[in-house]
Amino acid sequence: MTLYINACPRAESRTARLARAYLARISDVTELNVYDQPLVPLDRERLAHRESLIAGGKWHDPMFDYAHQFADADDIIIAAPYWDLGFPAQLKTYIENIYVTGIVSAYNDHGQSCGLCRARSLTYITTAGGAYDPRFSFDYLSAMAKEYFGIRETRLIYAECLDICGNDPEAILQSAIDQMERSADR
Repeated sequence: MTLYINACPRAESRTARLARAYLARISDVTELNVYDQPLVPLDRERLAHRESLIAGGKWHDPMFDYAHQFADADDIIIAAPYWDLGFPAQLKTYIENIYVTGIVSAYNDHGQSCGLCRARSLTYITTAGGAYDPRFSFDYLSAMAKEYFGIRETRLIYAECLDICGNDPEAILQSAIDQMERSADR
């Protein structure tokens, strides 16, 4: 199963459009729209509750459903717009909720993180109104995937400079879709 994490809040999102073009070739997809979920940051109370569940070995509590879904996916696709040099806060809240030691990662005898996720790859899809800098979104997620989740292959698909005066955003987006399709045909 491919897990599609949709972090696009707008109904007419260009990022979601790019993601749909990518997803068109994949048959077994489960979509999780982070804006349709009751995701909230881990405050003191929720953190204490989570820690007590972990200490008690209650790995199948509903609080861990997102973490299990993430850890069990064969491939992961995340679509999020590039906002204010990053991705939307709701995606960070999702990551905070799935990062459960014992489900998505563990520590070895040397204190190093070992990923427990079975996904072969994580694909990050984004669009940017201006120039795109992957350091503040893709690079962060790629490092987490490789160093903490155990997902070795990461890839980035993006369209940039969509809102620059004089640029044709539809042509840029279509070019990104065409390039993606050419890469898939290889």
